[in-house]
Amino acid sequence: MTTSSTPEHSETPDVLEELLATLPADLQDERLIASRGVGGAISVFISKLRSGDLGSLPVFVGLIVIWGVFQSLNGDFLSSRNLVNLTLQSAAVGTISIGIVLVLLLGEIDLSIGSVSGLATAILGVGLTQKHWPLAVAIIAAILAGTVVGLVYGALYTRFGVPSFVITLAGLLGVLGVQLYVLGNLGSLNIPFTSPLVEFAQQQFLAPALAYGLALVAGATYLASRLAGRARRSASGLSTTPTVVLSVRAVALATLLAIVVFVLGQDRGVPYMFVLFVLLVVVMDLAIRRTGWGRDVMAVGGNVEAARRAGINVRRIYLSVFALCSTFAALGGILAAGRLAAVNQSSGGGDTNLNAIAAVVIGGTSLFGGRGSAYSALLGIIVIQSISSGLSLLNLDSSIRFMVTGAVLLLAVTIDSLSRRSRAAHGRA
Repeated sequence: MTTSSTPEHSETPDVLEELLATLPADLQDERLIASRGVGGAISVFISKLRSGDLGSLPVFVGLIVIWGVFQSLNGDFLSSRNLVNLTLQSAAVGTISIGIVLVLLLGEIDLSIGSVSGLATAILGVGLTQKHWPLAVAIIAAILAGTVVGLVYGALYTRFGVPSFVITLAGLLGVLGVQLYVLGNLGSLNIPFTSPLVEFAQQQFLAPALAYGLALVAGATYLASRLAGRARRSASGLSTTPTVVLSVRAVALATLLAIVVFVLGQDRGVPYMFVLFVLLVVVMDLAIRRTGWGRDVMAVGGNVEAARRAGINVRRIYLSVFALCSTFAALGGILAAGRLAAVNQSSGGGDTNLNAIAAVVIGGTSLFGGRGSAYSALLGIIVIQSISSGLSLLNLDSSIRFMVTGAVLLLAVTIDSLSRRSRAAHGRA
């Protein structure tokens, strides 16, 4: 009586060993052979989804649904003019969200980002209009104020072990008080429309040729970075992605960006302020994924004690992350002041905290630490602003916007919790 065997592995043990020896080092396991080729890649992708490794898929699906619903209810939603306004509205709060990505990667939170951004706008406004500082001096002073606040948070956390929730909640009130003190009896200050900051935030857009050129550069940069990574993996004897596949991805990225440029170009074009926001996202993503500091942040967020035993300076990581979070909050406040051409006692208030934190969570960064990307700030804030823009076009009350945003945030957290539980069950946590 003969026993049956699978067609792929009917070879004798010696032949199978020879086959495995020809494979890259990370595939020299009989169970991993099935992951090769297009069919294998699809199988691996489905396996990741089933195990809870969703990545940014829920965000893209949600964004498509949101855009489809609002476009069906109001044909102006996907118009070039509305999309340009959406990018302008996203940049300031999106910049603040980049800092939230960093603290969430550590499994912490900062509830005072709105107050810090408001303090930065107050210093900027008073410096420009009352003290008559040069614009560069006023911007530097405002950003440094944010950095100092973050360093204080980090010192309190690492020195006394006070939970970040409590520290930043107290900071929310304390920094707001400093903002009101800086403004004094001035109440509201108008920044001249001739100020370079206001022109940058409201009136400056990329020339079409430059915008298309940047789209091509983005595609070429992606391809170059992936080819460099492919060469490193090949030199180490690891499996690599075919060059053709990488080239197709680069062309697809450049084409997608060119389409975005074309659509926005039907109105005013791509805003400089949004380009700055995207560049900050790209830089921080590279810092998180490609630098020792970024790997240390992910390690601390995954397991603090394990990171400490591995020799990572945990205190330095916390200090740097809290400082960067408040710095991005200050920079976002400066961009918001330029966008509104005004500073007042409510700057940084309202739903600034809600939108900045919700954007990061909706964008895919885990509340439990150790998982996330700087691109969460970009994807999440587009979702938030799409909801706001769509409801505004439908002339619905702001109360509806808060309820819808809250529901989307709750859904995102629920998906994160379920995917985390699934990853743990499948050994991927």
